[in-house]
Amino acid sequence: MATDTLKSTPGAGGATSGLRRLLLDNGALTALIVLVVALSALSGDFLTTDNLLNVGVQAAVTAVLAFGVTFVIVSAGIDLSVGSVAALSATVLAWSATSHGVPVVLAVVLSVATGIVAGLVNGFLIAYGKLPPFIATLAMLSVARGLSLVISGGSPIPFPDSVSHLGDTLGGWLPVPVLVMVVMGLAAAVVLGRTYIGRSMYAIGGNEEAARLSGLRVKKQKLAIYALSGLFAAVAGIVLASRLSSAQPQAADGYELDAIAAVVIGGASLAGGTGKASGTLIGALILAVLRNGLNLLNVSAFWQQVVIGVVIALAVLLDTVRRKAGATPVAAGTGGGKGKQAGTYALAAVVTVAVVGATSFLHGGSAASTAPRMGLSLSTLNNPFFVQIRAGAQAEAKKLGVDLTVTDAQNDASQQANQLQNFTSSGLGAIIVNPVDSDAAGNSVKAADKASIPVIAVDRGVNKATVNALVASDNIAGGELAAKTVAEKLGGKGRIVILQGQAGTSAARERAEGFARGLKAYPGIQVLAQQPADFDRTKGLDVMSNLLQAHPDVQGVIAANDEMALGAVKALGSKAGRSVQVVGFDGTPDGLTAVKGGTLYASVAQQPSQLGRIAVDNALRAVRGKKVEPTVKVPVKVVTKDNVAGFSG
Repeated sequence: MATDTLKSTPGAGGATSGLRRLLLDNGALTALIVLVVALSALSGDFLTTDNLLNVGVQAAVTAVLAFGVTFVIVSAGIDLSVGSVAALSATVLAWSATSHGVPVVLAVVLSVATGIVAGLVNGFLIAYGKLPPFIATLAMLSVARGLSLVISGGSPIPFPDSVSHLGDTLGGWLPVPVLVMVVMGLAAAVVLGRTYIGRSMYAIGGNEEAARLSGLRVKKQKLAIYALSGLFAAVAGIVLASRLSSAQPQAADGYELDAIAAVVIGGASLAGGTGKASGTLIGALILAVLRNGLNLLNVSAFWQQVVIGVVIALAVLLDTVRRKAGATPVAAGTGGGKGKQAGTYALAAVVTVAVVGATSFLHGGSAASTAPRMGLSLSTLNNPFFVQIRAGAQAEAKKLGVDLTVTDAQNDASQQANQLQNFTSSGLGAIIVNPVDSDAAGNSVKAADKASIPVIAVDRGVNKATVNALVASDNIAGGELAAKTVAEKLGGKGRIVILQGQAGTSAARERAEGFARGLKAYPGIQVLAQQPADFDRTKGLDVMSNLLQAHPDVQGVIAANDEMALGAVKALGSKAGRSVQVVGFDGTPDGLTAVKGGTLYASVAQQPSQLGRIAVDNALRAVRGKKVEPTVKVPVKVVTKDNVAGFSG
């Protein structure tokens, strides 16, 4: 009845009713237009060709993943494994082509086959094993991520040059990832709208039992549906690794949530039966535009997560309002309405260009700021060490009159690549980067070099690219100091365990190398176990608790950062500082407090606030054309109870 009412409102109110229906029928498109117009008004850096291409590149991986997830959601399923399958597929390609000399073409086939096999396993567990999709794909999420780490040994693997071109541009301006996104989007649209399997998806999602009774082989169709999801995940993984020039075992972590969000924002229902590729693309673009715009507006990294969550909720709420108002979603493949849909998108484009063009006048006559503008991309702000780097950088920027934008990559190399691209397209005076991974940051830094923007690396270097300066402590030397400190405290003999950092990160690798080098000088020290705790205090507590069950006689602990060391101290209880000596790394405030209290024997301090301060100083020197030393070393220092009172990070 509601639909009939909307259709039968001719006369004077026809135009208003038509506009209302246009907006209701295209809630995601309306939200995208509003975002573009608002960000164009708020930021003069948003509406540039380079930045809009950045948005396309940043949406590409999520969109390709989401196209595959669309198949699953339309059929009333869910796939939580696509991010891990993407990482595994990329790792298989790099491992086979680089480490084992497999021809690149065959390696690509193996990579795609890996994604398809993972999808088939999901489909088999769901269709024949009767597992709920949530459980089956959650299990695959863990299995695929674990296999990626096993195959890579926890370290990034260089990507073949011939495949890395997928992360390049055509003609020097058109990004290949955008082309891949368009091609995969068209393929998804054809599958949904023009094929038997596509019609089967809608039938299964609408009513699985009715589909079965009508003669549809539901189990076999589910195998095909999840295999398609795995195929699209493999392509997304290859594109992502191409952008980073390396297969990262921790890549695409959490991307499955973005993919699901893009599908739902695009108008699909988690109950199944509705959804289309064009809506999914719009959903992915909304997420990319939002993240890009918040970076440009210098919104706090923590508030960005809040804003994105609110926008997702509002977009879905708008879709609910649309449905209640009688705007019926058009399922792909139902026929009719194609010309009307194309006209809708054309009209939306015209309206957007007109409004955005008008808002450009808001920025056209504004005077340029005299303060030097810089960007600081940190690997994470979920760790006190990097929070101190930020504090030192912000204090120095304020002192020098520098406009500093700080972003948080959340230990995601791809997200950091996006942030660095945003900095480059904004025309900042200088960029300071604390890489999630030294190899993965290379391509983004090359783009900044090409734009003649000085780049300063802090704490970790950048491989395969030129930086104006590296401001860092020596992680390997620090690791050797940590090993020497615990060994000497134990008198050269004893049993220890090592808590390693997050697998795949350069800091974890370098510190582990330092531990190994330092312990070579002490053959009496026996390493009982080495386990990763991901630089996290809670994981440090859990891992140490587990290790104590197998090794209750442990006498020493080396942790790759203070957070894990403090978790170990908690697990050890009264043993910490007495029968078991714990050495941390970083010299964080909590770590130094534990050193004062005697529960943490020592911390190898890197003086993080000094790293941030010196990085800003050198960036400003580079902006002003002054000479900058290629390497600025901030010395590490072993802080114990004897000297902690006089130490300041």
